[in-house]
Amino acid sequence: MSATTAGSVTVLRSGPLTTIQDWPGRIGYWKVGVPPSGPMDDLSFRLANLAVGNPETAAGLEITLMGPSLRFDEAAVVAVTGAPVTVTVNGTTVPQWFPLRLAAGDVLDVGTVGSLGMRAYIAVAGGLDAEDHLGSRSTFTMGRFGGLDGRALTAGDRLALFGGPSAAPRRILGDEQPAFTNNWQLGVTVGPHGAPEFFTEEDIADLFAADYEVHFNSDRTGIRLIGPRPRWAREDGGEAGLHPSNIHDTAYSVGALDFTGDTPILLGPDGPSLGGFVCPVTVTTAQRWKLGQLKPGDTIRFVAVRGDRAASPAQTGLGRRASFVDVLSSGGDLDNGILGSTTTADGSTAVTYRRSGDDNVLVEYGEMHLDLALRARVHALSERIAAEKPRGLIDLTPGIRSLQVKADPDVWSQSQMLEWLTECESQLPAAEDLAVPSRTVRLPLSWDDPATREAIERYMLGVRSDAPWCPWNIEFIRRMNGLDSVDDVYRTVFDASYLVLGLGDVYLGAPVAVPLDPRHRLVTTKYNPARTWTPENAVGIGGAYLCIYGMEGPGGYQFVGRTTQVWNHRHPLPAPGFDPEHPWLLRFFDRIQWYPVSAEELLDMRADVAAGRGDSTEITDGMFSLAEHQTFLDDNADDIAARRRTMEAARAEERHRWSQQGEFALKTKHVEDSPTTDRAADNAADQEQVA
Repeated sequence: MSATTAGSVTVLRSGPLTTIQDWPGRIGYWKVGVPPSGPMDDLSFRLANLAVGNPETAAGLEITLMGPSLRFDEAAVVAVTGAPVTVTVNGTTVPQWFPLRLAAGDVLDVGTVGSLGMRAYIAVAGGLDAEDHLGSRSTFTMGRFGGLDGRALTAGDRLALFGGPSAAPRRILGDEQPAFTNNWQLGVTVGPHGAPEFFTEEDIADLFAADYEVHFNSDRTGIRLIGPRPRWAREDGGEAGLHPSNIHDTAYSVGALDFTGDTPILLGPDGPSLGGFVCPVTVTTAQRWKLGQLKPGDTIRFVAVRGDRAASPAQTGLGRRASFVDVLSSGGDLDNGILGSTTTADGSTAVTYRRSGDDNVLVEYGEMHLDLALRARVHALSERIAAEKPRGLIDLTPGIRSLQVKADPDVWSQSQMLEWLTECESQLPAAEDLAVPSRTVRLPLSWDDPATREAIERYMLGVRSDAPWCPWNIEFIRRMNGLDSVDDVYRTVFDASYLVLGLGDVYLGAPVAVPLDPRHRLVTTKYNPARTWTPENAVGIGGAYLCIYGMEGPGGYQFVGRTTQVWNHRHPLPAPGFDPEHPWLLRFFDRIQWYPVSAEELLDMRADVAAGRGDSTEITDGMFSLAEHQTFLDDNADDIAARRRTMEAARAEERHRWSQQGEFALKTKHVEDSPTTDRAADNAADQEQVA
């Protein structure tokens, strides 16, 4: 609906960030980079609906820091829950957690959140009417969809209400209400990425012993934390990137503690679905409501709980145990997040099953290196599971060498999931038999686009000016790969054919793709800390992978240019190259190829796509055969190996240069002029980055 649609509620004052949300949000699109959104504190939200007689799923309002003033043009029953806040009706103070009967013309005013908590919630009997986009009315502001025109409310908006019968309203009892504090305990399960593979045992001990502080740069995408810097159990991430936090892209869970470089971030309901960083622990489903109430300056203590004993939202979400802030635990799992392991039916490849919260199993194939045969196995397993559609299955999200299987923990326990997944694995065909539809998608690329130059300048001014990839990412890519000139970088990118292995790497159909010819695989590290701003549809390289950013937001890949849209914001209206059934342009196993355009030509093309016209995208149907690809690799093995040695030598030289410069910076304290290993300086830079 639009802001001018007639309704029964008028927004007199909006507050800084008041949005329409529903629960459980936008489910089923994790694999293409669409987050669930929905309320950050789902417990308070569902209790608000219960108070007015709605089903838990009904759409309501989420308030951040300060609430709105709303005039009800018709009689209504409302309730306000969440963080303690002053609530008035026509200037008279009224209680939270209580159904309030309003007459036509009454004004509900929700004030400023105090020292406890971060968000409050408003439910109205019948629920709010709003845009249903991809199965949910929840607002995803960065994607510009859901809720009211995909944005936060503003003064003058009019909200429509659903009519129809509802259950009897009731007061929410004190022992049902969540308790608020400034010193939180979060129940977490161990995994998916623990010690000794990624972190040292001392790192994990630090994680559970430390009081982390909530940083002011936190939002619905993630809660940024200040805490101990890991020692790390390895020197780097190899092909995935040169920082030890880097891994080949894998699916994330909401509530995962994601280490982007050395910076820990708790991923929220608007966070990314896919990325290349390790996550040592994951907040359990019943504890994730606390993420919505973490205020800057609050402290967090992580408490390990057993995955098979983690209480689910259905068990505790609307019951007495919800009121406890402290987490009762007799200890966590001692398996470092690994639920089990097996081998493929042909005995050639190891399969590892990792715990990712109490609602996900991450199935991982082979060793930590880039191998398209591993992605083929991921595809075969995903197809096998999707065909059977077991009860309780929520999402299947493929990564480079992994598949995350998300299920309702009240329907399908992890032990049951593990048993069934192991049985599925034993029935899969050999990976070399894979042949899948593979379109060639030719896209325009504005090389070294002015928008990407602007993003680098912003990074240098606001985050980190001494990074070795500044002031020009393309020159950094050249050095990292032992190329003679930046023209060689240009030729390599335009000669390559990039196979799409994942979607949603940084939201909304953003591909993570790798050149089919290993000689075209430019390997580089990612920004550390990440950028706070990346232009929509910027093209970058991180590790060995290429990504097209689906929307504006943070980012870490090294820029090479910018292209046209990979997400149709006009959906379901037509846009050139897009399937009318869904808003994402690319598919798994597409092959991306580039053709050069000027920055001015690209702006015209982008305007055409936004208007639903133009022909900048060229698509040709085809097939990808793993066996044929292996033949190509065998025929060119010697040349590929020689090129790989040259690139690895260049990266080793670059790392050595960083080390020398870092030692010099520590001795002279001229950290502005050289990369540094000084932790205090790095932490100061980290604190300027938005999660």
